Amino acid sequence: MATVHLPSTLRTLAGGLHQVEVPGGTVGEALRQLERAHPRLAGWVLDERGALRRHVSLFVNEERAAPESPVTPGDQVHIVPAISGGAEGAGGAAGEVEVLAGTRKGLFVLRGPRGGRLAQVARRFAGQPVEYAVRDPRSGLCFASVTHSHFGPKLFFSPDPEAADDVWEQAEGLAFPPDIADIPGSGTAMERIWIVEPGAGDRLLWAGVAPAALFRSVDGGRSWELVRGLWEEPSRKQWGPGAGGLCLHSICPWPGEPERLAVGISAAGVWLTEDGGASWRRGVAGLVPRYIPEEARAATYAHCVHKILRAEREPGTLYLQFHGGVYRSDDAGLTWTDIGTGTGLPSDFGFPLVLDPGDPARAFVIPLVADVDRVTPEGHLRVYETRDRGAHWRPLATGLPQEGAYLTILRQAFGHDGGHPLGLYFGAESGDLYASADGGETWAAAAQGLPPILSVRARTTPVP
Repeated sequence: MATVHLPSTLRTLAGGLHQVEVPGGTVGEALRQLERAHPRLAGWVLDERGALRRHVSLFVNEERAAPESPVTPGDQVHIVPAISGGAEGAGGAAGEVEVLAGTRKGLFVLRGPRGGRLAQVARRFAGQPVEYAVRDPRSGLCFASVTHSHFGPKLFFSPDPEAADDVWEQAEGLAFPPDIADIPGSGTAMERIWIVEPGAGDRLLWAGVAPAALFRSVDGGRSWELVRGLWEEPSRKQWGPGAGGLCLHSICPWPGEPERLAVGISAAGVWLTEDGGASWRRGVAGLVPRYIPEEARAATYAHCVHKILRAEREPGTLYLQFHGGVYRSDDAGLTWTDIGTGTGLPSDFGFPLVLDPGDPARAFVIPLVADVDRVTPEGHLRVYETRDRGAHWRPLATGLPQEGAYLTILRQAFGHDGGHPLGLYFGAESGDLYASADGGETWAAAAQGLPPILSVRARTTPVP
């Protein structure tokens, strides 16, 4: 028999069961058997005609499936709310949101109303740092980067983030091959997987790791290979680590052009490729490393990039949070313009950055005091927004604590849900998670008491 895994919304209809073993030669037959065993599920996944409901996805093991897809004994069938639907549109009702929060003590799966209190529906990889967790919007697969305290960094994937730990599969190939050159100061053992980023090509994904390296997957994230062109970049011997190590933490694909990519490395700057990683050039003109003596800045490679994002609707535009400085590039990352000095920010130091996917002129940052005091300025927790490409910034603070809030928000701990109005979510090392369903105009505590939060990624989900 096959095992059908139920999302939290359906479990109450199946007597609280997380999974059910059912017979059947196809997914559709298995689902009908599931309905016979638990009649309250009738009509929730398959409609009265036997067709899959519009906003539901099916997976057999890790592959997307349809009702007519075959199943064999031992197969794992996952029912997953689809990426489509659920966001508030013109005149439409808001759906729920799913937030994947990577913390120092596991992955927390949170769901609930946009902008409201979120319920914890699952905790996975308990006790282990989950550096980053995200869904691939094309396949629906969830990826979790887990740094085991004893066994090092591993990447796991599952179509359902609520699945038990032993159901998540481990990706292959995310390790440095034995034949690579041992670059002095780089090491050849992987320390951390910082980010997994869907690429512009079908089933193409990228991963950034420490020590700074880029990996590519062409099979949807199941297996990976090192991008040797960046590892063998001649200048690598001059790269040095930031406070978080020598890490590749930002990956910016170019929509529609799989071979074009920008990456951010701390502390080695911005690197650009137009041939899929075979060759690279640096894009640091205009970035000012104020922590380097002025006379040494022209020759330094110590450009400590904290975060880079590309504007989805204007791919030649990128925004960058620097180690002291907020910048914008209008030529795909070759040169940079300071948009953090004299523009309304209380500080231009920080880590997190979010762009509005529908508006290239709109960006959000969360400033911290400085590198020697990495907390929100004056105990005021405020998100800052620009709507004019960084010419001016304004604080967004309604609903956020404004007294004694000396919090730290890390580079991957700020995200959006793609909805309209835009939903924004950020988590702090304090374990507090805040949410806004109106583009930051008002905020509410979505979850509290979590372990220190390392990453936050969100998506809207339909309400059945």
